Amino acid sequence: MEQPPITDPLALLTGELKNFQEIAHYIMPLPGEIPALQGIDVYGNTLALNGVIGGDHIIYVDFKKRYDLTARIKQAEAAGRPEVVANLERCRSKAGIAVMDVSGHQATDALLAAMLHQAFLLGSLYELDMFGSITRRLFENLNMRFYHSSSRYKFITMIYGEISEDSTFRFLSAAHPPPVVFSNHHERFMEVSQDLCTSFPPIGTLPSRDVIDRSTAHSTLGFKERYRLNQWTLMGAGDILLLYTDGLLEHHRGNEPYFPDHLEQTVREVRHESAKSIFETIKTSVLDFAAPVDDVSIVVIKRT
Repeated sequence: MEQPPITDPLALLTGELKNFQEIAHYIMPLPGEIPALQGIDVYGNTLALNGVIGGDHIIYVDFKKRYDLTARIKQAEAAGRPEVVANLERCRSKAGIAVMDVSGHQATDALLAAMLHQAFLLGSLYELDMFGSITRRLFENLNMRFYHSSSRYKFITMIYGEISEDSTFRFLSAAHPPPVVFSNHHERFMEVSQDLCTSFPPIGTLPSRDVIDRSTAHSTLGFKERYRLNQWTLMGAGDILLLYTDGLLEHHRGNEPYFPDHLEQTVREVRHESAKSIFETIKTSVLDFAAPVDDVSIVVIKRT
């Protein structure tokens, strides 16, 4: 039996928003998607300001879980592509992590995050088929796509990095807050040279110069230079790498900032715990410090 149509505008709007939230909820990372690497412990999540979804988003890419690497390697071998085989073999011992932040923190801002989520994962499939790994080329194309399709008043910052079992972290940043590393030996955050923190404009704000379709873009502000990767290494056992959004960076109580001093003290107290326990302790500390005014995302990567 058909339900009568909803005629109350408020009820209709409420129903539409609930439906949107249910759809967007399916792109949230599941516990089983968190990477499992030998010697590396990973855990992260988002504290949505509205309690459900918002502009922050995390994507985990555990290559050996998400893709059939064995089948892809056999296919590349049959095609006589040894460089692709070698890249796919390396994927067995590394995982990717993307953290993105859409300007704004309303539930509907999750639409842009969902668009990037699907575009990123679809592009990753083609990257693995062509190169055996995710390359800089994917992000040049994503940037160009969002330049053509998103509003100038809405932008996305993003960091994508790959952590390997040898504790190397290679990442690309589009105007995202830089990672921080807590040294277990020195019991503090380590200073990192700005040369190792290269960043670029937010996704979609400037067209990419280094793409074949650059002639189709017109920009009064010019073009974005070619993306470059940064490479860091977690040197000692117990070292902790944190990825986060500006909701953590700008968290404050009156004129007192939470980052970096309070965060550093919190990590120091629980540095011997698991990545999940460290995350949960930071979450509690953040909420006890002050009520957030933005979405907050944190990913903990610990060398065990």
